[in-house]
Amino acid sequence: MLSLLCLLCLLSLTTSSSTNEQPRTFIVQVQHDTKPSIFPTHQHWYISSLSSISPGTTPRLLHTYDTVFHGFSTKLSLAEALKLQTLPHIVAVIPERVRHLHTTRSPQFLGLKTSDSAGLLKESDFGSDLVIGVIDTGIWPERQSFNDRDLGPVPSKWKGVCVSGKDFPSSSCNRKLIGARFFCNGYEATNGKMNETTEYRSPRDSDGHGTHTASIAAGRYVFPASTFGYARGVAAGMAPKARLAAYKVCWSAGCYDSDILAAFDAAVSDGVDVISLSVGGVVVPYYLDAIAIGSFGAVDCGVFVSASAGNGGPGGLSVTNVAPWVTTVGAGTIDRDFPADVKLGNGKVISGVSLYGGPGLASGKMYPVVYAGNGDGGDGYSGSLCVEGSLDPKFVEGKIVLCDRGANSRAAKGEVVKMAGGVGMILANGVFDGEGLVADCHVLPATAVGASGGDEIRKYLSAAAKSKSSPPTATIVFKGTRVNVRPAPVVSSFSARGPNPESPEILKPDVIAPGLNILAAWPDKIGPSGIPSDKRKIEFNILSGTSMACPHVSGLAALLKAAHPEWSPAAIRSALMTTAYTVDNRGGTMLDESTGNVSTVLDFGAGHVHPQKAMDPGLIYDITSFDYIDFLCNSNYTLNNIQVATRRNADCSGAKRAGHAGNLNYPSLSVVFQQYGKHHMSTHFIRTVTNVGDAKSVYKVTIRPPGETLVTVQPEKLVFRRVGQKLNFLVRVQTTAVKLAPGASSMRSGSIIWSDGKHTVTSPIVVTMQQPL
Repeated sequence: MLSLLCLLCLLSLTTSSSTNEQPRTFIVQVQHDTKPSIFPTHQHWYISSLSSISPGTTPRLLHTYDTVFHGFSTKLSLAEALKLQTLPHIVAVIPERVRHLHTTRSPQFLGLKTSDSAGLLKESDFGSDLVIGVIDTGIWPERQSFNDRDLGPVPSKWKGVCVSGKDFPSSSCNRKLIGARFFCNGYEATNGKMNETTEYRSPRDSDGHGTHTASIAAGRYVFPASTFGYARGVAAGMAPKARLAAYKVCWSAGCYDSDILAAFDAAVSDGVDVISLSVGGVVVPYYLDAIAIGSFGAVDCGVFVSASAGNGGPGGLSVTNVAPWVTTVGAGTIDRDFPADVKLGNGKVISGVSLYGGPGLASGKMYPVVYAGNGDGGDGYSGSLCVEGSLDPKFVEGKIVLCDRGANSRAAKGEVVKMAGGVGMILANGVFDGEGLVADCHVLPATAVGASGGDEIRKYLSAAAKSKSSPPTATIVFKGTRVNVRPAPVVSSFSARGPNPESPEILKPDVIAPGLNILAAWPDKIGPSGIPSDKRKIEFNILSGTSMACPHVSGLAALLKAAHPEWSPAAIRSALMTTAYTVDNRGGTMLDESTGNVSTVLDFGAGHVHPQKAMDPGLIYDITSFDYIDFLCNSNYTLNNIQVATRRNADCSGAKRAGHAGNLNYPSLSVVFQQYGKHHMSTHFIRTVTNVGDAKSVYKVTIRPPGETLVTVQPEKLVFRRVGQKLNFLVRVQTTAVKLAPGASSMRSGSIIWSDGKHTVTSPIVVTMQQPL
């Protein structure tokens, strides 16, 4: 029987559509093992079920699922959906949601060098028998990043195929790109037939995002690589010899749940080892979340799933893809940037960044500069944002134009300025964006400056207008590529932040990885700025987003799996988390790009990934599917909710022995205390660590407690006799109430560190105090 919340979810659809009977897509979960023998296949059974609720119609299945999920997707009216969920073999009817993309030095910055004969790349033979499935916008197979030189035969376990389609013959695959599929039934069910003049009905990438993420995860070594001369050097993915399989689910209108779930189903059935997903949407309970459901099924089959945390930062509670079985990846900077400074007529210099690659402004010449929002022919607010049609050519012709971020894409603003006759653009962050800068391949000389830089320029324009002595002028000075930047890494301003909106007991994101201004492969037919009028061709493009951070971790997971084939997905994540670092290249705690202040565990999770240390973590926190089910029991999910999320008939009676949801054997520890007039509050965590280091080893604990908190660990010493041995420890946390306004909260963090003198195993511990409303 459908859970009450699912029912409410269905009923809420009536308020969001003009008519209750307007059909939409639903994902239907079926009690798989109850198929009557009269039906030769599950597909026949599903069609019969649909016919029974709507006699006289011809049912159409969009997808059937039988690996990570059991059931099908189809279009139904609300009345049909409600009728279908009354059938005894129907477990759940889940409304589809639409998701969106989370749009050469990073291997070196991470310490992965080709000459490194003793490190991670050597140990794993570059991951040559591992397959990374990239669920994204498809792939441009001709790119040199996907060549198969010196690769052995396709791994014998591989069951996938190369699906041909428009401009994508089956010969597009090789020993590097060993599989490619596309899933568009969900997309077309909602949007109608795709426009095949702008999209490929095949695995070929018409966006660029999927090509970029695939080459970050597993691109081959390509030299020389650059974008208009920026970031010149060797391009390489994290696991250059790992095999790739592309699963195209994202189209011009987004990425639809029914297609995403079909891609998970196919990828696991095909035999991938790692799934990389740089896509996300709003956070909902796991039993209504197709990504959480699909990734549980994948992890249950031993497949590691990494997903982007989202680009909703720097605000709190913005993190997405938060299920505890998914490795959630935020974004940091690397030690390279692309300075393009604004020089004002008053002599002040405002630092900015750009990847503009065309003819620059005349050297030594100062140009008139205007703020698009000043209204002399602009139309106020929309003018300030430089949206299409908002600029008067008489106002901007021959001038550098200051535009504010928001409403349209950063590169599109430059096109608006160019079309109106402007000679250059300065793109200013808003207050919310802070000082975080993203470089773009602009279509005219342009640079991006922080919020304070934008204020400084506006102040100068305002003062010049009042004085009337000399009109305001400026120029943009492009400085190319700068390396060995300090501090690095810094948490990227856009990177989504905790706390976890669905499970506050699980700290998310888990880790951060390079995600700002990352060079990777790019299709032929898409301009580097991503705007339709941009006809420039490049082989590599520089993009930013947690979308770029996620495949770094996917590639690293493949290397770790190759070196440690027996490790579970949870073991791989544990190794990445407990060896992550939080200190930048100046020796201080990593900063937050948006403010310039010190960042926190809610920004970076356990820290920035450190591949070499992850190779030999000493201890791991392992988790089984049954542990995740106990976690859901202790999160007050109903048995039906749990069955929907995990395909398992759960028994929650034993889960209470685990105590509470925070006792999931996670490598980080998080507790939320509700201050209902209580002065003293306490809790405990039980953790189990497995020795994957040296046979005879003794680990001693160091506690760095959060402020105003007493933390004790029992025992204080773990004595291991053999590899694979598991030992438990108990963590007690005691704290006192703090003064908070109703509805407010405060967060403090510390860490628990186990060390045997050779390995250092670090777990963040987070204590949040909440004052109820």
